[in-house]
This record gives sequence, C-alpha cells and structure tokens, in this order.
Amino acid sequence: MNSLVVAGIAVFLLLLGYIFYSRKVKEWVGLDDNEVPPAVAMNDGVDYVPAKHWTILFGHHFASIAGAAPVIGPVIACLYWGWLPAVIWIVVGGTLFGAVHDFTALVMSLKHKGKSITTITESVMGKTSKIIFSVFAFLSLILIVAVFAAVAGKTLATTPEVVIPTFGLVVVAFVIGFLMYRMQYPVLLCSIAGLLLLVGLIVAGYYLPIRLPFANEDTVARWWTVILLLYGMVASVTPVTLLLQPRDHLAGVVLYMGMFFGFLGLVITRPEMKAPGVVAFSSKMGWMWPMLFVSIACGAISGFHSLVASGTTSKQVPRMRDARIIGYGAMIMESALAILAVIAVSAGLYWKSAPAGVEGPVYQELFNKGGWIKAFGTGYGELTKLFFGGLGTLIGITMLKTFIMTTLDSATRITRYLCNELLGETFRIPYMKNKYAATLLVGVLAGALALGNWQAIWPVFGAANQLIASLVLIVASVYFITRRRSFLFTAVPAVIMLVTTIGALVYNTYIFATAEKPNIMLAIIDVMLIILAVFLAYTALLTVSRIRKNLPGGTQGN
Repeated sequence: MNSLVVAGIAVFLLLLGYIFYSRKVKEWVGLDDNEVPPAVAMNDGVDYVPAKHWTILFGHHFASIAGAAPVIGPVIACLYWGWLPAVIWIVVGGTLFGAVHDFTALVMSLKHKGKSITTITESVMGKTSKIIFSVFAFLSLILIVAVFAAVAGKTLATTPEVVIPTFGLVVVAFVIGFLMYRMQYPVLLCSIAGLLLLVGLIVAGYYLPIRLPFANEDTVARWWTVILLLYGMVASVTPVTLLLQPRDHLAGVVLYMGMFFGFLGLVITRPEMKAPGVVAFSSKMGWMWPMLFVSIACGAISGFHSLVASGTTSKQVPRMRDARIIGYGAMIMESALAILAVIAVSAGLYWKSAPAGVEGPVYQELFNKGGWIKAFGTGYGELTKLFFGGLGTLIGITMLKTFIMTTLDSATRITRYLCNELLGETFRIPYMKNKYAATLLVGVLAGALALGNWQAIWPVFGAANQLIASLVLIVASVYFITRRRSFLFTAVPAVIMLVTTIGALVYNTYIFATAEKPNIMLAIIDVMLIILAVFLAYTALLTVSRIRKNLPGGTQGN
C-alpha cells in the first residue's frame, strides 16, 4: 500500500477530530472564554507568567508532552504487531482519548488556580485519594526525569555531533527570550532568527563533534547524564520567560519544520509500505491487546500529558480561549508526529532484508544494533534525503534530542511543583515548601536512579503511565458529575483505559512471575499498581453514589 494514502487518511481524520469534536468537548467542559486565567491573575514573574502569544505556549506544551514516546512507541508497535493497528489506535486514541484527556486536565487546572491534577483530585475525591495519586505521580515523574537524562546522556555519548545543537539551543533561547520579552521584538522575527541560529548549530555540530575525554563509552554517558540532570535542576527554577518559553518555542519550531519536511518528502517520494500491515496478534512483547495500546502511549494517550497540562502549561495560558488549541490541538499534532514515525520506519526502511541487488537500511538490523532512535532517524533520513542529503539522519536525531531536552526540563519543574504540594503543603514539611530544596531532592532521587539500574523497572512504566491517564479521566468524570455536566466523553475512555491498563499489568505480572528467572520485584510493583487503580476507581464510584443521593433528580447531561 502506498504510504501517502495511509498518512493522508490518518492526518485528515485527526484534523476532522480537532475541527469538530474539540468544539463539542469545549462545550461539555464549560470553558468560559471571558474568565481570567491564573497566569494573569497570579502573575509572579517566575512560574505564573502569561505567554506573549499562544503560539509560544503551544510550542512549550507540544514539545513537553511529546518527548520521545510518540516515536519509540510506534517504532516498537510496527515491529512487533504491524503498522495498521498502530495507525488505527493513534487516530482513534488521539482524537477521542488523548486530546480529551489533555484538554480536560488543562481546563480543570485553569479553574483551580493552576494547581496540579493531584490537588484537584483532593477537591473531587478526598485527601486520601490525592495522597495516593500524588505519591504515584511523583514516583513516575522521578522515573521520567531519570530515564530521559540517561537516554539523552547515552545519545550524546554515541552521537557527539548533536552536542553543540543540544546545548547551543539553550544559549539561543536566552537570547531570543531577551529579544521577545525585554526588547519587545515581534515573535515571528525572533522565531526566524532562532531557527537560523539553530540550523547553524546543527551544521557546526556535524563538523565539530564534541567528545568527552574518556575512553569508556559508559563513563562518557554517565558524565553527560550528570550534566543533563544539573541542567534540568537549574532550568526548573529559572523564570519561564528567560528559558522555558523561548527554548520550548524554538524547540516547537524545530519540530514543526521537521514534521513539515518529513511529510513533504513523503508527498514527493510516495514510497510503498515495506512492512506488513499486521505482523502478529501475539509477539514476544505480548498480545496486541493490551500491550500495543500501552506501548504506543504518547502517540494516542498519556498520563504524563495531564501532569504537564496542569503543571507548567496552565500557569502560562494568556487567554482562556487558547486552552482548546493548546490542550486539544497539541495532542492532535503529536498524533500526527506518531503517524510520521510509523511511515518513517514502515516505508523508509526495508523489512527484514533489502531486495536482491539493492542496498538500503533494514528495519530489524537498525533496531537491534542502534535502537529505536537510530531506526527512526535513518527512516526519516530516507524520507528527507531529497532535501537534506546525508544530514537527514542527524536532523532526525536532533529532533528527538530536542524533544528529550524539553521534556527533561519540564518534567523536573513539574516534579518540583508536585513535591511542594505533596511534601510541603499536604505533609507540612517546612523545607519542601522551598523550591530550591524541592528541586535538589528531585535531582538527587532522579540521579540515583539514572546512574543506577533504572532499566530494571522500566518495563512497568508504560502501563503505569497509561494508568495515570485512566485515573485522570476518572477524576474528570467525577468532577463533571458534581457540576451536573455531560460526562460520558471522559467516562467511556476512562473505563476502556482502566480495563486495558489493568489487563497489561496482569499480563506483565504473569510474565515476570513465571519467567525462567522470576522478577519478583516487578511482579510486586505491578500488583501494587493494580490495587491502586482498583482503590481509586472504587473511591470514584462511592463519590458518584454520594453525589447522586445529594442531587435530587439525579445527574444531568449525557
């Protein structure tokens, strides 16, 4: 099948979802365009700062929620289950599940003074639910910071050409932030200048790769990991106008351009899908259901998005009406990125082997030797060879590095917020109310994990991430019921994701417990997550039952 047809249908359906379904969701959540957002009402010059324009905040939100997951998930899914179920889940999940999840989390936070989804949980379902949810979210965020730092450190060690553009972007961001906020230059002019400077950094990195003076690659990776963790800690307490907003805006521009040239290359070359539509319903990664739906994660729905939406994004929304395009629209664009990742590896790479007499990159060989980053980067390079020549693969990897750096910064800041709320406000630990002390704790915990055996608990992270998404949708459903609003648009996805996630956790528990060398620790973690999910779901049912008794005539809406 021609890849342009696959991508065209998928992107068209995603656009229809934004144009029509997002309007209904906005009506159901009760978003009032005339309300004053927290960024304006509570402007403190550090965390609560209205973005100069919605496009700047869109860049931050999109780059933060995307991370590496919308690429790694499709790359794995296409390899083990096939591109067809991956595309279907990305489109359906993105429009009806993920975008709804992100948008409702953002709106609820905007209506609660920019507080995190865990604090909103307390107002909806009680303090116990908030504490359990907060602890779980805090530990998940620590893992995200650790993993992204470790993965980025490994990439810098193995691909020294991306060192200059990775850290050079930080300097460029400071310059652009100064020009936009202090000198009041137009956003478009600053964006063009920033993009040109970044292109220069990519070229400089290609000709001037930076290598640390250590012979052992693992040692180099560990040093880069430490440097990145320190960067994340400093960036998380820096005023958003100095670094986060301009850096993420530029990162967003890079990603837009990368996606533009990727799809343009697809339109021009129109390669056939070389990978099979369906590989198998059962593979070494597990059954297609539920494991594919957990593996793709951010390309369709991700609990981490709600932590970003209610963590950093809600504190920067300049106007309430911008919430729709940022909350719902960014998820649609991320799903489009996931579609591009599917095409890059399924059409840009050969399946199992190149045809006789033809030389070209092979999907399985690249994945086994270089991992998902190399597989996507090479596939993207094949799609964009017409424009970038041999630089295409490096540009694809730079895109991923931009994602990872942005998410590392944002995740550290969000974890600091959560640490302040959970340890400082809920448990009343004095030092944890201080942003510097909280940031130090986050850095130490993430560093211990990143420099240790973080891979040991990574297999359960995908299910844990989706569990957060299902719990957020449950909280949203109860929230709308208490306000006698329509709630099925969040309740149905909540139930589906809860069942899917528990199914994945049960499957993982069985695999871990019955392996030749049983991993009892991971099996116990999975059981604990299942108990957490059941407890919060049960608490939600009790809350709804109590509400229905106190509201004569029952709940209204759908």
